[in-house]
Amino acid sequence: MNKRFTAAMSTYGILALLAAFTLDGGLMRNAVWILLAGLAVKTYIAHRAGW
Repeated sequence: MNKRFTAAMSTYGILALLAAFTLDGGLMRNAVWILLAGLAVKTYIAHRAGW
């Protein structure tokens, strides 16, 4: 795997953990998780395509 890809996925994971521990309520936390999941999927697709 590429170091940049690994760093990006690790960053998404860390941000998701920070959101889990710092955000109260379900709506905002879930919105952040959905956003991060979308960015992670986009990054994965770009990595697989070789961009």
